[in-house]
Formats: sequence, structure tokens, C-alpha cells
Amino acid sequence: MNIEEKVKELLEKEVEKKGVRIDSVKLEKEDNNFFLRIVIDRDEIIDIDTCVEVTNIINPLLDEADLIKESYILDVSTKEKGR
Repeated sequence: MNIEEKVKELLEKEVEKKGVRIDSVKLEKEDNNFFLRIVIDRDEIIDIDTCVEVTNIINPLLDEADLIKESYILDVSTKEKGR
């Protein structure tokens, strides 16, 4: 199981309590920084408040699990809906 799968497994149940699912998890390096990009989705549009609430759920779980040894920037965003 790679790091992205471990992160997704760690977070899934908790974010689902907010009615949100994790679409994807990617750990990427850009220049000298690592980014943990988590894309969330649900049937209704996700507003910024929900995105912040989900981030506040995710942050302590990641800190406690300490799965990623490198320092990283957490980026939680929503899946773009087709128009």
C-alpha cells in the first residue's frame, strides 16, 4: 500500500461523517516543497466552509498518524463539476 492509499484509508471514515468523500490523494514534490493534495467530492456543491471543516478534521488525523516523514503543505480542494 503506497502513502496515498494509507492517507485515504486513514481519513475516509471521518470525512464521510461530513457527507463528503475523498476523490483522490496525491503527494507531489514541486521545487523544494512537498504538497499533500486531497480532492474531496459529494453530490451537492461543496462550499468553502465545508472545505475548511474537512481540513480541520484531516489535519489532526494526519499529525497523529505521522505517515509522511517529509514536511509538506496540505492542500484540500474540491472536484470540479462539469458545467
